[in-house]
Amino acid sequence: MPKLFITTLCFFILISCQQEQKPVLTTTSSTQHKAPTLLKDAYNVGFLVMDGTFNTELTAPFDIFQHTRFRESVKPMNTFTVAQSKNIITTFEGLRLQPDYDFTNAPRIDILVIPSAEHHLDSDLDNIEVINWIKQTGSAATYITSHCDGAFMLAQAGLLDHVVSTTFPSDVHKMRERFPNLDIRENVWFVHDGKVITSAGGARSFEAAMYLCDVLYGPDVTNDLAGGLVLEYNLADYPHLIINQEKEN
Repeated sequence: MPKLFITTLCFFILISCQQEQKPVLTTTSSTQHKAPTLLKDAYNVGFLVMDGTFNTELTAPFDIFQHTRFRESVKPMNTFTVAQSKNIITTFEGLRLQPDYDFTNAPRIDILVIPSAEHHLDSDLDNIEVINWIKQTGSAATYITSHCDGAFMLAQAGLLDHVVSTTFPSDVHKMRERFPNLDIRENVWFVHDGKVITSAGGARSFEAAMYLCDVLYGPDVTNDLAGGLVLEYNLADYPHLIINQEKEN
């Protein structure tokens, strides 16, 4: 009798354990990631992301540009991220991001945005695949923008050879040393020369992004975009430099 009881008890314990097992949760792989829906008749804005990308230089212009979708009677912007591969990247501040596209399947890019990343002053400059992609994509784009040390990547790709530019304030001297033939300005929040807009980065990335909206949509729409993010857009109050909006690189 005790043997039968023990056998029955073990049977019910086994059944109970099987019923309580829960499926193992897995993270979404890069092949399962769904790319964003792209609106027709819109500017395609591609943000280059890589390990060590700084949050503010990425999210500030992304916020400004993405909110154009909620404004009537303007050509909106499709905002998306592009990386060397679709592997998850980790920003400098620890935010994990799944890129929307890699270099092989990214759509046509009208506005190329290069946020700053941790190694844009050293090892990233030796990444030939990334530099070539920036050069090819930037050459075909209508506008090229960089924030903070993203300007180093544009310079390495040869996209600043004939334009005035700026970068993170404390890195101006480093950029001048590495690229002695470039005209790099300081004490400005952003510089617009031809189709290239470079900014000092940080919170100043907001003003540079709003300025591009001013160029594309005018000050009224730009002020509306700014208000939606509890910001103000007052171009006259910003230390900036506009060289030649019509010049081609």
